Amino acid sequence: MFHPKLFDRRNVVVTGAGRGIGLEVARQFLDCGAHVLVHTGRGSEMELPDFLLTAEGERRAFLVPGDFTGEGGTAAFAATVGRVFDRVDVLINNAGTMLGRFPAGELTDAQYDRVVQLNQTSVVEITRALLPLLRASGEAAIVNTVSISALTGGSPGSAIYSASKAFVATYSKALARELAPDGIRVNCVSPGTIATDFHERYSSKEKLEQTRKSIPLQRLGTPEDCAPAYLFLSAPTLSGYITGQVLEVNGGQLIC
Repeated sequence: MFHPKLFDRRNVVVTGAGRGIGLEVARQFLDCGAHVLVHTGRGSEMELPDFLLTAEGERRAFLVPGDFTGEGGTAAFAATVGRVFDRVDVLINNAGTMLGRFPAGELTDAQYDRVVQLNQTSVVEITRALLPLLRASGEAAIVNTVSISALTGGSPGSAIYSASKAFVATYSKALARELAPDGIRVNCVSPGTIATDFHERYSSKEKLEQTRKSIPLQRLGTPEDCAPAYLFLSAPTLSGYITGQVLEVNGGQLIC
């Protein structure tokens, strides 16, 4: 549990926060006093969890939809951020998913383009668009979500997704060096196998159970396991001398 004022009066943007890890990250930032802009994905509305509401039923966070797979989606989202915040202290680039399992010999150009646009290009576009607001902070942090599959290559049908996450990891290291003079730190969180609807859609129960047995901690991760890593890497008082790193959160899965 972090101090309830750790991010007091800090402006935080979390993409891909309509569910799963991103939603839990947004919740924990709110609990630490941040002003949070929540990207809810393609849907124009989401069913608001209780933690996004005050006792009076008012929203605690700014909710902004946006389809990052479509043309102009990231630009429209970034423009909205600029209307809400005069600076961004923390940017969490979490939007992304596999979109499907595509065998190498059957992958179409359209499928390739959508996976790369969502998981790779959108991170570049959002970061580029919000850089003026991040520079205005003076001590901003960018935390990008990658994946254990960036190192392992993932399982069959996820080659382009895994490669796009490896791109983001390398891009983040390059950004960390480039943006250091601006006081902007850039790091990644790399979740392992986390129990979210991502794996309900793309992994069988049998595969997940086999994976669980191979993990030293003998369980799959949860969004609650992952979120503190994002807050740690975002807080100058906790990680002010850490940049260009990838923090693996996988229960020891990589050491097996």
